[in-house]
Amino acid sequence: MELLSILAVLIFSIVVHEVAHAWVALREGDDTAYQLGRITLNPFAHLDLVGSFLVPLILYNVTDGLIFGWAKPVPIDPSKFHSFRSADIKVSLAGIVANLLLAAGFTLMVVALLNAQDFLEFGNHIDLVVRLAQIGVSINLLLAVFNLMPIPPLDGSHVLYHLIPEGWRFSYDRLGQYGLLILMACSMLYPEVFRFILKPALFLRELADSFIAWWT
Repeated sequence: MELLSILAVLIFSIVVHEVAHAWVALREGDDTAYQLGRITLNPFAHLDLVGSFLVPLILYNVTDGLIFGWAKPVPIDPSKFHSFRSADIKVSLAGIVANLLLAAGFTLMVVALLNAQDFLEFGNHIDLVVRLAQIGVSINLLLAVFNLMPIPPLDGSHVLYHLIPEGWRFSYDRLGQYGLLILMACSMLYPEVFRFILKPALFLRELADSFIAWWT
């Protein structure tokens, strides 16, 4: 039951992440994702069998609960951007910002539910909803930090791409062919290293827990 709850929250979070990419791309002049129906919360428009289901299930079982995933990449046509450099950075960071906002929203939801339980009749469902919201905090912080990693094709790599010398960019971009394989191998073979890289997510989760404790 816990795995299904985690998977449901993960899918919702990665869908919002991709919608944010598509929405900002449209604002920056590229309507490719919009024309393909990617600005929608309908999960069937975004989900990838491997990244949205198989990888999370495998990781959950082999890494003692560490879980992440991805959806189908949002199609981008850089030639349509008003300004390629700034648009590429904005579109790339949009998904990360969306996950951070979701984490904040889930944190406020936990506070609201815990404070309301004495005044409203939630029955036995309150604990489940609170648990789902807490999972939402953890997953979205994990996704935000994970996607900030400057390993192609993750979002952070698009920012670093524009900061490194121009002569390095082609080779750096080609690393994207192996980026996800490197990440998967690292997470399964060296989970302690991966957990160290993701420590900022743990720190932010502790801040969220402190905020919840303060207001409840």
